[in-house]
Amino acid sequence: MSTAANLIAVLLVVALTVAVGAYGLRARSTPDFYVASRTVSPLRNASAVSGEYLSAASYLGIAGLLVVYGSTMLWYGIGYTAGYLVLLVLVAAPLRRSGAYTVSDFAEARLGSLGVRRTATAFVVLIGWLYQVPQLQGAGLALHAAVGAPAWTGAVLVTAVVLVSVVAGGMRSVTLVQAVQFWVKLAALAVPAVALLLVWQGVWHPSGSPPAAPAPAAGPEPGQGGQALYTVYSLMVATFLGAMGLPHVIARFYTNPDGRAARRTTVGVLGLLGAFYLLPELYGGLGRLYAPGLASADRADAVVLLLPGRLVPGTGGQLLTALVVAGAFAAFLSTCSGLALSVAAVLSQDLLGGDVRGFRRASALAVLAPCAIALLLSESGVSVAHEIGLIFSVAASTFCPLLVLGIWWRRLTPAGAVAGMLVGGGLSVTAMTVTLLEAAGPGWTGVLLAGPAAWSVPAAFLTMVGVSLATPGRIPAGTSVMLARLHLPEALDADTAHRSAATDDRSSRDRVRPSRDGHH
Repeated sequence: MSTAANLIAVLLVVALTVAVGAYGLRARSTPDFYVASRTVSPLRNASAVSGEYLSAASYLGIAGLLVVYGSTMLWYGIGYTAGYLVLLVLVAAPLRRSGAYTVSDFAEARLGSLGVRRTATAFVVLIGWLYQVPQLQGAGLALHAAVGAPAWTGAVLVTAVVLVSVVAGGMRSVTLVQAVQFWVKLAALAVPAVALLLVWQGVWHPSGSPPAAPAPAAGPEPGQGGQALYTVYSLMVATFLGAMGLPHVIARFYTNPDGRAARRTTVGVLGLLGAFYLLPELYGGLGRLYAPGLASADRADAVVLLLPGRLVPGTGGQLLTALVVAGAFAAFLSTCSGLALSVAAVLSQDLLGGDVRGFRRASALAVLAPCAIALLLSESGVSVAHEIGLIFSVAASTFCPLLVLGIWWRRLTPAGAVAGMLVGGGLSVTAMTVTLLEAAGPGWTGVLLAGPAAWSVPAAFLTMVGVSLATPGRIPAGTSVMLARLHLPEALDADTAHRSAATDDRSSRDRVRPSRDGHH
């Protein structure tokens, strides 16, 4: 019964994804495939953003980390949510006003440099592929735990479904799929959570007798002193600033009709994520009480999948487990869809002509490459949530400085942008690689490499600012026009914005020219 119910749940989610994705067959034009013709309402977009953002780390990983390490891991859920507050304040509306399709488009439009565009494209592809690998590994783990299938089948199944959705209709198709899948995930965690709370409080006795006495707390709390404090601060930097650097998240803001809708979308996301992240913490807390045997790093990600069966024996527990499994696959599918879409968009524009045909060809590469990597790599001992936290560090160290300084600092130059992304990305990717290979060793070296954001993000910002200040003559000529476009309301007459920007450029030249001539 249990295996059959889990298999039916997975197949239902797959069928729902394909059926909803059929809506995308209406997509015909290039804007349909890239930005859903910029017609997505704030509520639907907020649901879609939440759907693609709540990945394997959120659905499975956070609860597992809480079981193994305790309360310090609560910062994952807080940080993932707070990142959207930073995005709302600093990025959402100006990014939408840029009129770009991708972050590479924004980088080139802001800095007028093909080199900056190519660097941004390389990091979009890198982050997109890195982020997909743990999703596919999580799918394999979930399918193995649910029905006993080999781990590779989960990765192949998710890859096939995502490829169909993305190729069929691009952003138009994926938006509706992700919006529906968010509500599937929320229900799939919330309904079993209510049942588990009733059992915990003794209100419901599914076995006919009161629940067993809670076991001692499972697993140790994190280390004491400076190392633990550093881990928390680095995690906060990564999650607070990493959200704005995730290509699949940034792409969502190009689909809003205007900047006001982009802000409303972000507010909606904050509310939806705040509600969702109460649930993994609940599973983690109950897991420490009732599932101490899962308190090891190699089994932690299975806590959410196995806990309902531990507390609710019999048919009721099997049905709750099937519901959780369905939500897990919705998480893998929605996140992989968004990542594949963002990678396909930049590959298509930079390598394959940028039309619908090029987009579809790029989609195959965007999905199949990370699947191959996931199948080739042996399972890491690092938790899914920790692994994705490292990827957040890469995003925070590359695109966060580019977006913040590109939107708010007129003196940013192409050389500064490229140098900052290379330094931040190089440091964070190196730290991530050493950590995943478990080659860091104990002590402060291992702690610093396991949480690189606290030093790689400042290094990226300082490099970007320092190199820009050292190359003042390379500030793009149209900087004031572009900044006016980013910050002025869409309703303002475009000619007024251009006249104001042109005046500002002339004034800047007049202020600079005397000093160049040696006069004061």
